[in-house]
Amino acid sequence: MNYKILIFLGLALSACSGKKARPESVSPEKMQAVYEEVKTPFKYGLILVPESDSLKIDCPTIFRENDHWYMTYFIFDGRGYETWLAESADLLHWNTLGTILTFSDSADWDENQKAGFPGLEDPTWGGSYALHTYNGKYWMPYFGGSSRGYEKGLLSAGMAFTDRSPADLHEWERLDKPIFMATDSAARWWENSTIYKTWVMEDKDRLTGYPFVMYFNARGDSLNPARGAERIGMAVSENMTDWIRYRKDPVINHHKGISGDAVLQKIDDIWVMFYFGAFWPTRTDYKAFNRFACSYDLVHWTEWEGKDLIAPSEPYDDLFAHKSCVLKYDGVVYHFYCAVNQNQDRGIALATSKDLGKSNIHFTKPDVKKDGRP
Repeated sequence: MNYKILIFLGLALSACSGKKARPESVSPEKMQAVYEEVKTPFKYGLILVPESDSLKIDCPTIFRENDHWYMTYFIFDGRGYETWLAESADLLHWNTLGTILTFSDSADWDENQKAGFPGLEDPTWGGSYALHTYNGKYWMPYFGGSSRGYEKGLLSAGMAFTDRSPADLHEWERLDKPIFMATDSAARWWENSTIYKTWVMEDKDRLTGYPFVMYFNARGDSLNPARGAERIGMAVSENMTDWIRYRKDPVINHHKGISGDAVLQKIDDIWVMFYFGAFWPTRTDYKAFNRFACSYDLVHWTEWEGKDLIAPSEPYDDLFAHKSCVLKYDGVVYHFYCAVNQNQDRGIALATSKDLGKSNIHFTKPDVKKDGRP
């Protein structure tokens, strides 16, 4: 009997030791090292601006295909968001190609809002930045809605997909229904008002127990959902179409204001989440800025407490400097972000780890009023 018990205990210990527990926090020394690796002190300037003052450009996502770089972003025209595609050979100069998620003519649940972010990108820092496929398809989560206006009404998470190259300009297909909504019975206390950006990645080590992980920011509150803060939380999936909410609470929570737009990359054994903060009561210097957090297990995050990665400092971003897309290529770190000035002009700007000069792109000049004033 004792012999059998010893065998059982030995097998149990062996099974437990097969998956080594990962630290739940990242040391200050490691956090500092990550900051030194990802910081971009040189602001290159604007790299993509709207054709007119009536349009606003937002939320860059960069990927690489066939030795070229591609950026998805969206344009707000007063009706809502559409997702666009641009191309570049050098990450500095960009050519607009056209739309890949457009407004619907029919009364779809997402007819007036389709804000997409290509998923399953190679997360390796300094890696290929290629989009991976699952079941022979490329995937793009997006938030959508039927209401007109700037992020108006109920916004929900949807999923688009294509079996064509993501570098080809074409309309992506979409699932008929949202993958989850703030009105679901399973909605958690912090996501019960509306859902915003979704970022989907592979979890090859199944740290969460699932092969696919989504980070998204949502507004909500247990008492007053519509007046709640925005926080970042998780969902998981086995197949990219059926998603399960993961854990009760958000992983990034500043209780007031906005914590949003997570984008992840892996530097050695550390996962780095780039995200933005806005209207935090603890911050009186800037309204919106880019931050980062680190994790070993994708679940427990240590937030950086030092300087912002990006903050307002130039005429083109003196109101908001936020919404990160960060990558490393050829030894240079590129930090793309949404720049908003005091006139509410909104475009995509770039900061780098190496001085690459200055952009000659500017926001369009305001129309001259009838009385001659700008």
